[in-house]
Amino acid sequence: MNGFAPAPDAEHETVPIVTNDDVVRARQLVRTLAQRCKLSLVDQTKLVTAASELARNTLVYGGGGVMRAGVVSQNGRTGVTAVFEDSGPGIPDIEQALVDGWTSGGGLGLGLSGARRLVDHFTLDTEPGRGTQVAVTKWAR
Repeated sequence: MNGFAPAPDAEHETVPIVTNDDVVRARQLVRTLAQRCKLSLVDQTKLVTAASELARNTLVYGGGGVMRAGVVSQNGRTGVTAVFEDSGPGIPDIEQALVDGWTSGGGLGLGLSGARRLVDHFTLDTEPGRGTQVAVTKWAR
């Protein structure tokens, strides 16, 4: 896994994701960070929705894991990055998992493709037997 690599002076917070309450905590942290970097209400909602779906995926399909999130700056702009990582079974068919509207059930029905559409930057690193890492960033406008 590539891991979360914030800038040396960037602060980030870690939320273990092992229960449904942790999914709520992850969502709350992302909302707080989005407000701190002054994302619009619409962009806050998009990021929190994506984070909620990814946290739930980490719990349900990855067997639990961790979210690391923080405010980031790049090229004069500010945003929020959240990285979701698990040591679960990985995603065997990435193409299918990223098809619009495809979900294996149990989540918000957005799937990975929905989460990807809601953010400005999305990366997926997975391999069967190795776990999954998804990183998302939403930039303030």
